[in-house]
Amino acid sequence: MASNSGKSVLFVCLGNICRSPIAEAVFRKMATDEAVSNHSCFVLQWVIDSGAVSDWNVGCSPDARALACLRKHGIETSHKARQVTKEDFATFDHILCMDESNLRDLNRKANQVKNCKAKIELLGTYDPEKQLIIKDPYYGSDEDFETVYEQCVRCCKAFLDNYS
Repeated sequence: MASNSGKSVLFVCLGNICRSPIAEAVFRKMATDEAVSNHSCFVLQWVIDSGAVSDWNVGCSPDARALACLRKHGIETSHKARQVTKEDFATFDHILCMDESNLRDLNRKANQVKNCKAKIELLGTYDPEKQLIIKDPYYGSDEDFETVYEQCVRCCKAFLDNYS
């Protein structure tokens, strides 16, 4: 759950085992590295999490291919999949999702929340290469996970630069 101090972002995809945990881990590393390089008195000014629009994988670790891709780039995560809650819309500043289906589902859920403060957007809106959609690599290859990673790096860097 996000706090009232600092800034907060929730990354969302369908099952929270491929795209959103990659985005969360990438962004957490970037935000942590920035805090360290700026000698910030706060270790991390961001509250960072990820979640799913579905409940299919709640409690599961990320897909083994997502974990392998992150490890290849020197990033670890201990995330367990969770479903987006109504509270998330009231507590997170930003909810960034991966495709139009996620966006529709999130907007539908947000309409049921009285005090929604979250700005809901596609993560791809921050991509300098204008790749708006981050495609689900679940039925794909290791190369597809690498593509997701590269998109997340570009988008997360632009998002962090925009809001830091």
